[in-house]
Order: sequence, then C-alpha cells, then structure tokens
Amino acid sequence: MKENIPEVVAEVSALFERYEQALIDKNVDVLDATFWNSPRTIRYALHENGYGFDEIHAHRVARPPGPGFKEKRIRLEILTLGRDIATVNLEFKVRGKEQIGRQSQTWVRFPDVGWKVVAAHVSVVSERPW
Repeated sequence: MKENIPEVVAEVSALFERYEQALIDKNVDVLDATFWNSPRTIRYALHENGYGFDEIHAHRVARPPGPGFKEKRIRLEILTLGRDIATVNLEFKVRGKEQIGRQSQTWVRFPDVGWKVVAAHVSVVSERPW
C-alpha cells in the first residue's frame, strides 16, 4: 500500500480545509457532508460526544458560529494509505489559554459517497513543556 500519493493528499487536504472553514462559518450543510451518515460514526469533542451521525448533527446545529478556540496551527499531519484511507491530525494553540489542542480525523473514501470522516476527536492539554 502506497503512502501519501500526492493527488490523494491534495484531495484530503482540500476537504479538511473546507471543513475547518465550515466550522468558522457554521455551515451545517458542509459539516454534515463531511461526516459519514451512519450510526457508527463517532465524534468526540470538548463538550460532547457524538455517537452516530444524528447526534453529531444535533451538536452542530446547537454550537455558535465563529472562529472557535483555535488561535493558531502548530502542526498539521496528513497520512494517506492507498487511495481510500487517510488520517488528519492537527495540533493547535487554544485561543486565550495556555493549552494545546489536538484534533484527529479518520477519513474513508466510499465508492458511493466519496470521502467521509468516520471518526474524529478533539481534546486539549496543558501547554507543551518542550
């Protein structure tokens, strides 16, 4: 299985950036379109856990729009395995706090619906000591 095929990395990167902008804009249509519409999809966030697409959607509708808590990106890592599996991991500075945020997504390309996030996680830790 080939890692990081350039055009696959470019596809996933573009989708990730689209998702990030949709968070800021509270574009629920794009946010929903990013995630696999399945009861097996999981999104662990700071203040809620979404088990299944319907719960994730309900949290999306309830959250306010705006820049959120990401002050600046520290590191973005995209790994693609073949043409149909990818992980995206982002480390960022939390706005106004001495904390580091971590965001991870597992993406799968489905034959019928294209790239979708099947699992996601967001958490924060104290500022890096290194």
